[in-house]
This record gives sequence, C-alpha cells and structure tokens, in this order.
Amino acid sequence: MITSLQNPLVKQMRKLHSSKGRREQNLFLLEGTHLLETACENDCSLVTVCYTQQWQERYPQLWEVACKQAKRTEIVSEEVLGAIATTVHPDGVVATAVRIIDKPVQLAHLHLGLVLERLQDPGNLGTIIRTSVAAGVDGLWLSDNSVDLDNPKVLRSSAGAWFHLPIAISSNLTEVVKEYRSQGVQIVATLPKANKLYWEIDFNRPTLILLGNEGAGLTEELISLSNLQVKIPLNKGVESLNVAIASALLLYEAQRQNRQH
Repeated sequence: MITSLQNPLVKQMRKLHSSKGRREQNLFLLEGTHLLETACENDCSLVTVCYTQQWQERYPQLWEVACKQAKRTEIVSEEVLGAIATTVHPDGVVATAVRIIDKPVQLAHLHLGLVLERLQDPGNLGTIIRTSVAAGVDGLWLSDNSVDLDNPKVLRSSAGAWFHLPIAISSNLTEVVKEYRSQGVQIVATLPKANKLYWEIDFNRPTLILLGNEGAGLTEELISLSNLQVKIPLNKGVESLNVAIASALLLYEAQRQNRQH
C-alpha cells in the first residue's frame, strides 16, 4: 500500500491536475467509479489505477476489469487518494489514461451539431457534453482556445457522456462552419439581440448551433457565417443565461420538433 505523499507516483499523478502536467506526461485523470467503469467499457488506454482497499472490496468486478486493462495498479491510503484526486471527497479510485487530444468528428450526414467558441468554464463544457449526448447531437466542435477537453472537471461534469460524443478540437472554426454551410446545413447563431426566438426556427433541417464565450459571446467572424440568429427571451433584470443552460434549451427544442415531425 502506498501511504506516503512523497511517493514518485503520487507526485506524478498530482501534476495531472494542471494542463501543463497533462501535456508533459500525455496523460489525464479519471476520477471516480462511474468514470472508470465507462472508460473500461470504451477500451480507454488505462495506465495506472490507484484505489483504496475499501473500494476494491466494494467493486470487485470492476477492480478485476481495471487490473486487466491498466498497466499498473496500486492500493493507496485514503490520504494518498485524497492528494491525487481533484475532488474534496473522492469515492475510492483515481486512474490515469493516455491523453485523447482530439476525438474526430467524421460525419457523412449531419443532422444536429454544436460549435463552441472560446468556452472557459470546465463545468459548462462537461454539462454541455452530457446534454448533447442526451439530446442526440451528432458531433461537437470546440475551439482550441477553450478549456482543455480532458480537464478533470469536464470529465466529471459530463458524467461519462464524454466517451460517447464525437468531439473535435479546431484551430479554425470558421472553416468548419463554412464547410457545413456549403453542404446546405443551416447555421444558427445565438445572440442576445436577435430578432427570432429560438423556437421559431425549423430544427428539422440539418443544423449547426453556434455558442460563444461565457462573457463575450460569439466573435463577429462566426456570426457573419450564420443563416439565422436566435435569442432566448429573458425577463427584465436578467442579462443572460448560463451557456450550458442555453445549449440545453436549444438542443431540446430541436429534439421536440424532431419527435413531432
């Protein structure tokens, strides 16, 4: 059992809390039973699994599967687990896996897609990924100046959906949008001062929804490529909605229309 916080493995895993550490080691963290289980189901390249004895006794089947897939497994003390986890109350297991920098979106036919520009909050991104999978999004494009796709909070907030959605990191969202526009896909930009309400457009057409930075919104360059601009109605005194909430409203309006159709 590893009990020392000075253990080299512990120091190595703690460095994965930062973007720099993940890039240097080409690894990312998987925290918690549910994420580890989903990673195993999706043949994620596990490197190290650290777990407490209580966790092993509680999840013997998952422990056995993880041991077969990971290159290294270690029993650790509660104190050590708390040090390598980014959560306040980890549930007994933390793993590392080979970093997935890009999850390419290869779609012959796009029905509903999402483009996220300069998103900064990991909780927002994880929630949007989770909602996208639930609402039937085909793929998501994320600008490369956004929060890291493998930020630990992104993975936790996605509740495992992270593994089920094609996601591309793009250095040029403009080209992505232009390509789909040339194929006849309608491009919908979300703007606070748009004339149309989000439920007034036809989501039965192939659609790419554009959502921008939490504070600044979309850049003019992306807005100029949109066919339609929509807004979410707000009562007086409220300037905007959280971007994850806004995405959920649009995505579920699209799902509602598709089911009626």
